[in-house]
Formats: sequence, structure tokens, C-alpha cells
Amino acid sequence: MLNFLYNLATDKYRGILPDLVKFFLFLLSQIYALIIRFLIFKNRLLQQRLNCKVISIGNITLGGTGKTLLAEYIAKLLKQKGHRVAVLTRGYGRKVTTSQRHNVTSYENMGDEPYMLKMKLGDVPVLVDADRIRSGKKAISEYGVDSVILDDGFQQWRIKKDLEIVTIDATDPFGNGNMVPRGLLREPLSGLRRADIFILTKTNLNFHVQEAVSYLNQINPKALILKSVHQPIGLYRLNKQDQPVRPESIKEKKAVIICGIADPDSFSNLITGLGINIVSVYTFADHHRYSYRDLERLDRQLQSSAINTMITTEKDFVKISPYLSYRNDWRFELLVLRIEIKLIDNEQDFINRLLGLYSA
Repeated sequence: MLNFLYNLATDKYRGILPDLVKFFLFLLSQIYALIIRFLIFKNRLLQQRLNCKVISIGNITLGGTGKTLLAEYIAKLLKQKGHRVAVLTRGYGRKVTTSQRHNVTSYENMGDEPYMLKMKLGDVPVLVDADRIRSGKKAISEYGVDSVILDDGFQQWRIKKDLEIVTIDATDPFGNGNMVPRGLLREPLSGLRRADIFILTKTNLNFHVQEAVSYLNQINPKALILKSVHQPIGLYRLNKQDQPVRPESIKEKKAVIICGIADPDSFSNLITGLGINIVSVYTFADHHRYSYRDLERLDRQLQSSAINTMITTEKDFVKISPYLSYRNDWRFELLVLRIEIKLIDNEQDFINRLLGLYSA
């Protein structure tokens, strides 16, 4: 059902019946827009300030725009500059719904993206709680942080923020311009006036980036606008994560991609850009919770096709890897592609703006 609604919201379905459903969804989106406007107004009247610097990273649309990669980038930068920082996140898809400390040991308790962040950030606390004010106070009292990063924080209207960063997917900046459920917008585009910084992601996959830049300049001329790309760092094996696999070493092999993310096409483009021969892509819903049966089925399919290399994302890897220890006769080798966000213009302006929070 979710995939069906997503395809309607992105206008992938056309015809008389889909158009009738879209009209109904448009009416619902108008009601939703009124509700969101009221919630924004109400929550901003009741805003609370945490006793530390608050840096929000969010987006205005559904789907992956690079928020988590940017949170990792900022957390590492602030730590390098001597700041005590924590990441506050909701933890979408986790089994446990109570507030969690950062030292939980399973993606099932944290959610896939927070757990991935925890693995990559080391001693930086990653606190999972739908109530970001509560987790922010915990970060201050228990870990003595001077800064918190709100992962997916643009719609956290009750929190007073020191820096509001909005990531925008350059390949599809605002969907069809409609609110959920008719489109992908989580709130009206007028909300972009709250942003201090816009970061356009995946700009290497869109040759019409300037159109989005012009629109952002029009709606919020005071905001800093940056462009970025998702840059592959390397391929790694499960038990040899300190030894990268050179793409050239597997160019002669046939490989498949497996992923459960919001934008599988961009991930596929990154891998094919490395010159790897991808013969098939197995996609699942975003935040898909893999099962042992999923891997068994893929194992059989790959064997019948004489394929023994499977490539996945870091987010999927944390959910797939536990099953690999169940047996030692899997007929495929699983590789994970590590990615980082790279700012390709105005990076120093961005760093100055970020560090300027601490000189005020």
C-alpha cells in the first residue's frame, strides 16, 4: 500500500483511475496542509531552548536527501574542533519505543540509521527518542555536551535552534509541489524561509541545479546555499573493514545490488560509476527489516544465475550482516559501499558559519 501511495505521489501511475485517486489525495493534502500550518504556529509559540547549541538538519520532502551523512560530517567536524556533541534522532523503524541511551547494541533498538551513525562516530553519543527535548536534556545532563545535532529536525518546531540546515535532493527538489499524500512535501514550501543554510545534495546527478538555486534565492535570499555530492569512499567486506576492495578487482565479475533505501537509483548510479558490472538490482522498501528468508531466496537466485557478488549500503549492511553468521556456506560475497557527503562549493563559508555559533 505504501509503495502504491508513493507511486501516486510521484506521478508514476497515470490513467483515469489513478487520476481519480490523485484528486482524492489532493483534497486530503489540502486538509493536511491546514493541520501542519496550525501545528507550526502553535509549537513555535511554545518553543523551548536547550542549554547548548542546537544544530538542526532536516528536509521538507519525504525520502532520502543525505541528512544522516551530513550529521556524520558535522559531528566529526565539531569533535575535531574540541566540542562535545551528541546526535539526537527519532530512530525510525526500531522495535523499542522508550527513550534509549546511546550505548545500545542493536539496530533493532535504535533503528538502522542511528545504529549506523553510532558505529561510525565512536564515542559521540547517539540518543534515540521521539521527544527531542527530552533526549537533548539527557545529552546535557548525562554526557555534558555543548552541542546537539537534530537528525531530521526541520519539523521539530518546538525547539529553538541556533542553526537550521535543510538538505534538498537536487534530482527531485520538491516533488510535484504538493503536500503529502498527493505529493512529497512534509510542510508548505513557505517553511523554507526558516532555513539558515540550504545544501543541495546529489548535484552531480542533475544538470538543472541552477533552477533549484534560483527558486531558493527567491524564497529565502538570506540563506547560504551550498552544493554537494555523495562520494564513494570504498567497498569493504564484513570481516575486513580496514581493507578496501578495489573496484577494478571485481570489474570482471557480475554483481547485483540489494538495498532498502528511499532513493535506490542514486545508489545504483554511484556503483555503476565505479565501472562495476551490475546485472540486477533488488530493491526493498525504505528501512526494510531483512529476514533470514530474504537472504536464502537471494542466495538461490544468485546461484542459478552464476553470480557471487552482492553490493549493499551501509544502512542495509547493519541489518543483513547478523544473518551471515548463521551459516558459512553462503554462495555470495557481500560488499558494502561506504559513502560520504562532499561539499563542492562554499565549504569554508559553511564551516565558518558553523563555528561562528561558538564565538557569539
